[in-house]
Amino acid sequence: MENNSCFSEHFVLLGDGLRMYCREYGSGHVDAPTVLCLPGLTRNCRDFESLANWLATTHRVLTPDLRGRGRSDHDPNWHNYQPLNYVADVVHLLRALEARRVVVIGTSLGGLVAMILATLQPAALAAVVLNDIGPELDPAGLARIGRHVGQLPAVGDWDEAAAQARQVNSAALPDLTAGQWMAFARRIYREDASGRPVLDMDPMIGAAMRETAGASADLWVLYRSLADVPTLAIRGALSDLLSAGTLLRMQQLKPDLRTLVVPERGHAPTLDEPESRAAIRALLESIA
Repeated sequence: MENNSCFSEHFVLLGDGLRMYCREYGSGHVDAPTVLCLPGLTRNCRDFESLANWLATTHRVLTPDLRGRGRSDHDPNWHNYQPLNYVADVVHLLRALEARRVVVIGTSLGGLVAMILATLQPAALAAVVLNDIGPELDPAGLARIGRHVGQLPAVGDWDEAAAQARQVNSAALPDLTAGQWMAFARRIYREDASGRPVLDMDPMIGAAMRETAGASADLWVLYRSLADVPTLAIRGALSDLLSAGTLLRMQQLKPDLRTLVVPERGHAPTLDEPESRAAIRALLESIA
């Protein structure tokens, strides 16, 4: 374990020998569940820096990098970049860091992992936040993601990285300033040995996604595993992955579902929005 002024850093050895990186913020009340923040397909723990610091005054917060992202090891077999393996990694992480009961805040892929976790380890979940993800994925959003994951051209410097980040994500985050796009780029790129920014992920994650793009799975079965779990579903009003119709059906199947639609956000809200923070705080207070 390494130390930082705001968080501790852990490297956990997984069952197949890969190392998983995780940040730990705060300590929380003795009776409060740990908050586990799981990022989207191409993202890493840095997405949650602001949220984790905000939550750390009342909760212990864990923000891991899934395998192939950030400071976690890349998998030499890219076929292993699949949700069931991410769930197994998360279970291993929670055992290693003695987090017996958690609130999962899952963005996109992280939310799918949360739903699978609810199916396989229901006793581990105190609550769930599904950030712009549900049991039905809009084909338009899947196609958009599939076109660029692992296939973006190289950039030469940080200005180009910020410009590329804006090009790919501006429809989802239309109100970001130039300075905010640079901060966004600093979260999703890292410098290679030559000092050039590169996306902080294994590009073969894209190959794994495209390999399984046509596979059919009834995600509604997974969603039903949340029947007894306090859950908040957040949708970006501009989202091309979680449709308004799917969110409505989620409410119909789970009448106690808390919902929030964030204006001027697509896939996915950053969770730094005031309304997102208020909804997350209300969920946490409801289970206190």
